[in-house]
Amino acid sequence: MSAAAFFRPRLLDALQGYNRQRLITDVGAGVTVSVVALPLAMAFAIASGLKPEAGLFTAIIAGFWISALGGSRVQIGGPAGAFIVIVYGILERYGLANLIIATALSGVLLFAMGLMRLGNLIRFIPVAVVIGFTNGIAVLIMLSQIKDFFGLPVSNMPADVVGMLQALAAAAPQTNVATVLVATASLSLIVGWQRMGVLLSHRGVAPWMRSVPGSIVALVLATVAVNALDLPVATIGSKFGGIPDALPHFQWPDFSWASAQHLVMPTLTLALLGAIESLLCARIADGMIGDRHDPNQELMAQGVANFITPFFGGMPATGTIARTVTNVKSGATSPIAGMVHALTLLVVVLVAAPLANDVPLAALAAILVFVAWNMGDWKAFAHLSQFRLPYRATLLAVFILTVVVDLTVAVEVGIFAAGLTFIYRIANLTRLEEVSVLDQPGLLEHEESIKAWRLYGALFFGAVQLLETIETAMPPATPLKTVVLDMKNVIYMDSSGAEALLDFAVLCGQKNVHLVVCGLIHQPRDIALRSGLLALLSPKLAVDVAQGVELAVTLVQPPSQRADTLAR
Repeated sequence: MSAAAFFRPRLLDALQGYNRQRLITDVGAGVTVSVVALPLAMAFAIASGLKPEAGLFTAIIAGFWISALGGSRVQIGGPAGAFIVIVYGILERYGLANLIIATALSGVLLFAMGLMRLGNLIRFIPVAVVIGFTNGIAVLIMLSQIKDFFGLPVSNMPADVVGMLQALAAAAPQTNVATVLVATASLSLIVGWQRMGVLLSHRGVAPWMRSVPGSIVALVLATVAVNALDLPVATIGSKFGGIPDALPHFQWPDFSWASAQHLVMPTLTLALLGAIESLLCARIADGMIGDRHDPNQELMAQGVANFITPFFGGMPATGTIARTVTNVKSGATSPIAGMVHALTLLVVVLVAAPLANDVPLAALAAILVFVAWNMGDWKAFAHLSQFRLPYRATLLAVFILTVVVDLTVAVEVGIFAAGLTFIYRIANLTRLEEVSVLDQPGLLEHEESIKAWRLYGALFFGAVQLLETIETAMPPATPLKTVVLDMKNVIYMDSSGAEALLDFAVLCGQKNVHLVVCGLIHQPRDIALRSGLLALLSPKLAVDVAQGVELAVTLVQPPSQRADTLAR
């Protein structure tokens, strides 16, 4: 297969038949998305423990490459709320240099996953695990914003939830009333703007309100109010010294093998979370535009973006749902819109960076609280009673572990628990039933010497004990001479199932009982062939149970008569 078949950005297909009208539409969508991305990029970076420009540089660099090289026509990439907890934890434990290394290595891993065509495997992560860690991350984001929302003087916020709560409780008496008022007003405006925009646009009034994000309106008004009233509220300028109005420079981290050895799990977490977020976002976009993205190409694009961005002052990036939805609703037709969004943010940084100095952190905290609330699927908790205990236990365990312990541990435990649940359920769905003489009249005359059973489902390591049911019907003094095993309804057999069936065939031979196997098709037949089971059973294989019973009747005849029958 050619390299183009493995690496083919959707941009190449989208440009076919591209015209001036589509370009105008894409430019308009890109500019609109940049307005949404501007406050979010700064807020995500600040909440992660980085400077605000880290979020902007990520939206510019990663956003451009994800759109240019990705497998979706409309996906927008950049910093995401899901990374806040992970990035903050890496910074606290390992420092900025190791965050750069971990992000770059996650990019390599993402690219390798796409190159090995593993994009579709991400879809197999159970929904309970996804909801559990998403809701857990949302709670942690909201907790992390309490400091700026209330203006608490916490210089170094701990990464763990217990330490975070202790630090917030200790600083609670020093709440800044002005900050609380600005944050509350900003959050109320964002919520009210969204609801008012939906209400008025449904009535055909002021449809533009839906295209102008409430976050920008709140950011502008909060900035004006803080400056006009000279409120004692922390701003980007007072906290970080402003945003540089120049392009980021390449920076090589101080590499230490001793510390890099501890980055295996953070790297895997960043890669796994980035893959899940980007592919879930792409699937949502597919449903909105009636398209189908290339998951492997999307992973490779995410890999390239995450490998390049950290060396230019950026943070981990992935597909972002809010910005992608805005892109779609703004009429985007191709990845050009995402590239325009990144270039627009670049212009803003080069031209209007000084204006960001007066942006209050309380307004950014309000924006993040709103984003975190919308990020969580809170209805899932209310509907838990509708599901079985394993689903409820998995979701709640992942949620609690994400909040209290660590996202990596939560995902590991969730996937492990979901895997065990799946094995248990598939094992229960696999069943064995005896074939009635009414179903196969040929058994009537040989009811004592011939027994037939049907297997349904999957004969795998979790269900091989079903063959023991047949073994118990074969005591030493039994008149049983032939066992017919109908496997027409077995859809899957693993090596453990083949080994168990092989052992059963040997046991039958030791007890002078003939084993006739019927209906081996597709995958079970293939594994039987590769394991040597087919060669062992080949003289006693049948197409269906009727033919199997006919063969069984022949096998219980006296040897001389049996030879004549088989010869005919």
